[in-house]
Amino acid sequence: MNIPDEIRIVEVGPRDGLQNESKTVSTAVKIELIDRLSATGLKAIEATAFVSPKWVPQMADNAEVMAGIRRGPGISYPVLVPNMKGLEGALRSGCDEVAVFAAASESFSRKNINCSIDQSLERFAALIEAAKEKNVRVRGYISCVLGCPYEGHVPPEAVAWVAGRLFELGCYEISLGDTIGSGTAGTTQTMIDAVTDKVPVQNLAGHFHDTYGQALVNILTAMQRGIAVFDSSVAGLGGCPYARGATGNVATEDVLYMLNGLGIRTGVNLDAVVDIARFISDALGRPPISHVARAMLAKRPARDA
Repeated sequence: MNIPDEIRIVEVGPRDGLQNESKTVSTAVKIELIDRLSATGLKAIEATAFVSPKWVPQMADNAEVMAGIRRGPGISYPVLVPNMKGLEGALRSGCDEVAVFAAASESFSRKNINCSIDQSLERFAALIEAAKEKNVRVRGYISCVLGCPYEGHVPPEAVAWVAGRLFELGCYEISLGDTIGSGTAGTTQTMIDAVTDKVPVQNLAGHFHDTYGQALVNILTAMQRGIAVFDSSVAGLGGCPYARGATGNVATEDVLYMLNGLGIRTGVNLDAVVDIARFISDALGRPPISHVARAMLAKRPARDA
Protein backbone atom coordinates (compact mmCIF):
# COMPACT_ATOMS: atom_id res chain seq x y z
CA MET A 1 0.00 0.00 0.00
CA ASN A 2 1.28 3.47 -0.84
CA ILE A 3 2.23 5.91 1.90
CA PRO A 4 -0.45 8.62 2.34
CA ASP A 5 0.59 12.02 0.97
CA GLU A 6 -1.11 13.84 3.85
CA ILE A 7 -1.06 13.00 7.57
CA ARG A 8 -3.33 14.33 10.31
CA ILE A 9 -1.62 14.86 13.65
CA VAL A 10 -3.68 14.55 16.84
CA GLU A 11 -1.82 16.48 19.52
CA VAL A 12 -2.25 14.71 22.87
CA GLY A 13 0.26 16.61 25.01
CA PRO A 14 -2.21 18.68 27.06
CA ARG A 15 -4.07 15.54 28.18
CA ASP A 16 -2.23 12.27 27.71
CA GLY A 17 1.10 14.02 28.12
CA LEU A 18 0.48 16.21 31.14
CA GLN A 19 -1.54 13.64 33.10
CA ASN A 20 1.57 11.45 33.31
CA GLU A 21 3.86 14.31 34.39
CA SER A 22 4.67 14.31 38.10
CA LYS A 23 4.92 18.11 38.40
CA THR A 24 1.60 19.93 38.75
CA VAL A 25 0.99 22.36 35.91
CA SER A 26 -1.14 25.44 36.52
CA THR A 27 -4.41 26.01 34.70
CA ALA A 28 -3.00 29.17 33.13
CA VAL A 29 -0.06 27.26 31.65
CA LYS A 30 -2.36 24.54 30.30
CA ILE A 31 -4.56 27.15 28.63
CA GLU A 32 -1.56 28.92 27.14
CA LEU A 33 -0.16 25.59 25.93
CA ILE A 34 -3.39 24.76 24.11
CA ASP A 35 -3.77 28.27 22.69
CA ARG A 36 -0.21 28.17 21.36
CA LEU A 37 -0.83 24.76 19.81
CA SER A 38 -3.98 26.12 18.18
CA ALA A 39 -1.84 28.60 16.25
CA THR A 40 0.46 25.97 14.69
CA GLY A 41 -1.92 24.51 12.12
CA LEU A 42 -2.97 21.51 14.21
CA LYS A 43 -6.60 20.54 13.68
CA ALA A 44 -7.03 18.21 16.69
CA ILE A 45 -5.74 18.99 20.19
CA GLU A 46 -6.73 16.70 23.05
CA ALA A 47 -7.41 19.25 25.75
CA THR A 48 -8.13 17.49 29.04
CA ALA A 49 -9.92 14.58 30.72
CA PHE A 50 -13.15 14.54 32.68
CA VAL A 51 -11.98 11.97 35.19
CA SER A 52 -11.97 11.76 38.96
CA PRO A 53 -9.42 14.20 40.45
CA LYS A 54 -8.72 11.54 43.06
CA TRP A 55 -7.18 9.31 40.38
CA VAL A 56 -5.82 11.95 37.98
CA PRO A 57 -5.21 15.16 39.97
CA GLN A 58 -3.47 16.84 37.02
CA MET A 59 -6.84 16.94 35.21
CA ALA A 60 -8.85 18.35 38.14
CA ASP A 61 -9.19 21.72 36.40
CA ASN A 62 -10.81 20.25 33.28
CA ALA A 63 -13.81 22.62 33.24
CA GLU A 64 -11.62 25.68 33.83
CA VAL A 65 -9.30 24.67 30.99
CA MET A 66 -12.17 24.18 28.55
CA ALA A 67 -13.70 27.50 29.57
CA GLY A 68 -10.41 29.35 29.23
CA ILE A 69 -9.04 28.22 25.86
CA ARG A 70 -9.61 30.17 22.66
CA ARG A 71 -11.14 27.65 20.29
CA GLY A 72 -9.77 28.13 16.81
CA PRO A 73 -11.94 27.68 13.72
CA GLY A 74 -11.82 24.19 12.28
CA ILE A 75 -9.98 22.80 15.33
CA SER A 76 -11.35 19.97 17.45
CA TYR A 77 -10.57 19.83 21.17
CA PRO A 78 -11.49 16.27 22.24
CA VAL A 79 -11.51 15.24 25.90
CA LEU A 80 -11.22 11.83 27.53
CA VAL A 81 -14.29 10.54 29.35
CA PRO A 82 -14.27 7.21 31.26
CA ASN A 83 -17.98 7.04 32.11
CA MET A 84 -21.34 8.81 31.92
CA LYS A 85 -20.41 11.26 34.66
CA GLY A 86 -17.37 12.27 32.64
CA LEU A 87 -19.49 12.66 29.52
CA GLU A 88 -21.91 14.91 31.39
CA GLY A 89 -19.03 17.15 32.44
CA ALA A 90 -17.67 17.22 28.91
CA LEU A 91 -21.06 18.18 27.52
CA ARG A 92 -21.37 21.03 30.01
CA SER A 93 -18.01 22.30 28.78
CA GLY A 94 -19.31 22.56 25.22
CA CYS A 95 -17.14 19.74 23.93
CA ASP A 96 -17.96 18.37 20.46
CA GLU A 97 -15.73 15.29 20.63
CA VAL A 98 -14.88 12.82 23.37
CA ALA A 99 -12.62 9.78 23.63
CA VAL A 100 -13.09 6.47 25.43
CA PHE A 101 -10.28 4.20 26.57
CA ALA A 102 -10.28 0.41 26.29
CA ALA A 103 -7.48 -2.15 26.49
CA ALA A 104 -6.46 -5.18 24.47
CA SER A 105 -5.02 -6.80 27.61
CA GLU A 106 -7.36 -8.20 30.26
CA SER A 107 -4.84 -7.59 33.05
CA PHE A 108 -4.25 -3.98 32.01
CA SER A 109 -7.98 -3.32 31.79
CA ARG A 110 -8.59 -4.64 35.29
CA LYS A 111 -5.62 -2.83 36.84
CA ASN A 112 -6.04 0.46 34.96
CA ILE A 113 -9.80 0.97 34.73
CA ASN A 114 -10.94 -1.61 37.31
CA CYS A 115 -13.10 -3.71 35.03
CA SER A 116 -12.84 -6.42 32.43
CA ILE A 117 -12.62 -5.68 28.71
CA ASP A 118 -16.20 -6.87 28.24
CA GLN A 119 -17.40 -4.69 31.11
CA SER A 120 -15.62 -1.64 29.68
CA LEU A 121 -17.22 -2.15 26.28
CA GLU A 122 -20.64 -2.55 27.87
CA ARG A 123 -20.10 0.72 29.72
CA PHE A 124 -18.98 2.47 26.55
CA ALA A 125 -22.00 1.30 24.56
CA ALA A 126 -24.35 3.49 26.60
CA LEU A 127 -21.87 6.34 26.70
CA ILE A 128 -21.35 6.35 22.93
CA GLU A 129 -25.10 6.23 22.32
CA ALA A 130 -25.63 9.19 24.66
CA ALA A 131 -22.86 11.17 22.96
CA LYS A 132 -24.28 10.49 19.50
CA GLU A 133 -27.68 11.78 20.67
CA LYS A 134 -25.92 15.10 21.43
CA ASN A 135 -24.09 15.10 18.06
CA VAL A 136 -20.78 14.53 19.84
CA ARG A 137 -18.24 12.38 18.02
CA VAL A 138 -16.53 9.56 19.90
CA ARG A 139 -12.96 8.39 19.32
CA GLY A 140 -11.77 5.09 20.75
CA TYR A 141 -8.36 4.38 22.25
CA ILE A 142 -7.00 0.88 22.66
CA SER A 143 -4.01 0.44 24.95
CA CYS A 144 -1.41 -2.35 24.94
CA VAL A 145 -1.78 -3.17 21.23
CA LEU A 146 1.87 -4.24 20.98
CA GLY A 147 2.59 -5.42 24.50
CA CYS A 148 1.37 -5.28 28.08
CA PRO A 149 3.37 -4.51 31.24
CA TYR A 150 1.61 -7.40 33.01
CA GLU A 151 1.05 -10.01 30.29
CA GLY A 152 3.85 -9.31 27.83
CA HIS A 153 2.78 -10.33 24.32
CA VAL A 154 -0.73 -9.32 23.25
CA PRO A 155 -2.18 -11.37 20.36
CA PRO A 156 -3.04 -9.23 17.31
CA GLU A 157 -6.40 -11.00 17.16
CA ALA A 158 -7.24 -9.63 20.62
CA VAL A 159 -6.49 -6.09 19.43
CA ALA A 160 -8.57 -6.63 16.30
CA TRP A 161 -11.54 -7.88 18.34
CA VAL A 162 -11.58 -4.84 20.63
CA ALA A 163 -11.12 -2.47 17.68
CA GLY A 164 -13.98 -4.12 15.84
CA ARG A 165 -16.29 -3.81 18.84
CA LEU A 166 -15.48 -0.11 19.36
CA PHE A 167 -16.11 0.53 15.68
CA GLU A 168 -19.42 -1.34 15.82
CA LEU A 169 -20.45 0.68 18.87
CA GLY A 170 -19.98 3.91 16.93
CA CYS A 171 -16.42 5.20 17.40
CA TYR A 172 -15.55 7.09 14.23
CA GLU A 173 -11.84 6.43 14.71
CA ILE A 174 -9.81 3.87 16.67
CA SER A 175 -6.38 4.90 17.96
CA LEU A 176 -4.04 1.92 18.39
CA GLY A 177 -1.78 2.56 21.36
CA ASP A 178 1.63 0.99 21.96
CA THR A 179 1.38 1.82 25.64
CA ILE A 180 4.78 0.53 26.74
CA GLY A 181 6.58 1.38 23.50
CA SER A 182 7.80 -2.18 22.97
CA GLY A 183 6.56 -2.54 19.41
CA THR A 184 8.78 -3.06 16.37
CA ALA A 185 8.20 -2.65 12.67
CA GLY A 186 7.39 -6.34 12.40
CA THR A 187 4.90 -6.52 15.26
CA THR A 188 3.31 -3.25 14.14
CA GLN A 189 2.76 -4.62 10.65
CA THR A 190 1.26 -7.87 11.93
CA MET A 191 -1.06 -6.07 14.36
CA ILE A 192 -2.34 -3.61 11.75
CA ASP A 193 -2.97 -6.39 9.26
CA ALA A 194 -5.14 -8.13 11.85
CA VAL A 195 -7.03 -4.97 12.79
CA THR A 196 -7.79 -3.98 9.20
CA ASP A 197 -9.73 -7.24 8.86
CA LYS A 198 -12.20 -5.71 11.34
CA VAL A 199 -11.94 -1.93 10.84
CA PRO A 200 -11.34 0.03 7.60
CA VAL A 201 -7.86 1.52 7.55
CA GLN A 202 -9.28 5.02 7.07
CA ASN A 203 -10.85 4.71 10.52
CA LEU A 204 -7.58 3.85 12.28
CA ALA A 205 -4.91 5.96 13.95
CA GLY A 206 -1.53 5.14 15.48
CA HIS A 207 -0.40 6.08 18.99
CA PHE A 208 3.21 5.06 19.54
CA HIS A 209 5.44 5.48 22.56
CA ASP A 210 9.19 5.79 22.11
CA THR A 211 10.43 3.77 25.09
CA TYR A 212 12.72 1.64 22.90
CA GLY A 213 13.35 4.34 20.30
CA GLN A 214 11.09 2.65 17.75
CA ALA A 215 8.18 5.10 17.52
CA LEU A 216 9.16 6.78 14.24
CA VAL A 217 9.96 3.43 12.63
CA ASN A 218 6.58 2.12 13.74
CA ILE A 219 4.81 5.21 12.44
CA LEU A 220 6.46 4.78 9.06
CA THR A 221 5.45 1.11 9.06
CA ALA A 222 1.86 2.06 9.89
CA MET A 223 1.90 4.63 7.08
CA GLN A 224 3.02 1.93 4.68
CA ARG A 225 -0.10 0.02 5.78
CA GLY A 226 -2.24 3.05 4.89
CA ILE A 227 -2.78 4.70 8.28
CA ALA A 228 -2.89 8.49 7.90
CA VAL A 229 -3.61 9.70 11.46
CA PHE A 230 -1.11 9.70 14.32
CA ASP A 231 -1.18 10.86 17.93
CA SER A 232 1.86 12.68 19.26
CA SER A 233 2.80 14.87 22.19
CA VAL A 234 4.65 18.18 22.00
CA ALA A 235 8.04 17.92 23.72
CA GLY A 236 7.40 14.21 24.22
CA LEU A 237 5.27 15.01 27.26
CA GLY A 238 4.14 12.08 29.32
CA GLY A 239 7.03 9.83 30.06
CA CYS A 240 6.26 6.14 30.36
CA PRO A 241 4.64 5.10 33.66
CA TYR A 242 5.69 1.45 33.14
CA ALA A 243 9.39 2.02 32.40
CA ARG A 244 11.19 4.19 34.93
CA GLY A 245 12.97 7.12 33.28
CA ALA A 246 11.98 6.05 29.77
CA THR A 247 10.59 8.21 27.02
CA GLY A 248 6.85 7.90 26.57
CA ASN A 249 4.75 9.58 23.90
CA VAL A 250 6.52 10.22 20.63
CA ALA A 251 7.27 13.94 20.30
CA THR A 252 5.20 15.93 17.82
CA GLU A 253 8.28 17.77 16.59
CA ASP A 254 10.11 14.49 15.90
CA VAL A 255 7.15 13.22 13.88
CA LEU A 256 6.87 16.47 11.94
CA TYR A 257 10.57 16.48 11.09
CA MET A 258 10.31 12.97 9.65
CA LEU A 259 7.16 13.77 7.70
CA ASN A 260 8.62 17.02 6.34
CA GLY A 261 11.64 15.06 5.16
CA LEU A 262 9.34 12.71 3.27
CA GLY A 263 7.49 15.61 1.65
CA ILE A 264 4.25 14.62 3.37
CA ARG A 265 1.75 17.39 4.10
CA THR A 266 0.60 18.02 7.68
CA GLY A 267 -0.28 21.72 7.69
CA VAL A 268 1.62 22.09 10.97
CA ASN A 269 4.45 24.58 11.54
CA LEU A 270 7.47 22.72 12.93
CA ASP A 271 9.30 25.85 14.16
CA ALA A 272 6.23 26.92 16.14
CA VAL A 273 5.92 23.46 17.72
CA VAL A 274 9.58 23.54 18.76
CA ASP A 275 9.00 26.92 20.44
CA ILE A 276 6.07 25.39 22.32
CA ALA A 277 8.23 22.43 23.34
CA ARG A 278 10.61 24.88 24.98
CA PHE A 279 7.73 26.76 26.63
CA ILE A 280 6.17 23.71 28.29
CA SER A 281 9.55 22.18 29.16
CA ASP A 282 10.49 25.41 30.93
CA ALA A 283 7.20 25.23 32.83
CA LEU A 284 8.12 21.70 33.93
CA GLY A 285 11.60 22.82 34.95
CA ARG A 286 13.57 20.66 32.57
CA PRO A 287 15.12 20.88 29.10
CA PRO A 288 13.14 19.51 26.13
CA ILE A 289 13.66 15.76 25.76
CA SER A 290 12.85 15.32 22.07
CA HIS A 291 15.68 14.94 19.57
CA VAL A 292 14.40 17.59 17.17
CA ALA A 293 13.66 20.21 19.83
CA ARG A 294 17.13 19.80 21.32
CA ALA A 295 18.83 20.00 17.94
CA MET A 296 16.85 22.96 16.63
CA LEU A 297 16.98 24.95 19.85
CA ALA A 298 20.75 24.46 20.07
CA LYS A 299 21.08 26.35 16.79
CA ARG A 300 19.02 29.31 17.95
CA PRO A 301 20.11 32.27 20.03
CA ALA A 302 18.69 32.31 23.51
CA ARG A 303 15.31 34.04 23.60
CA ASP A 304 11.91 33.74 25.19
CA ALA A 305 9.68 31.05 23.75
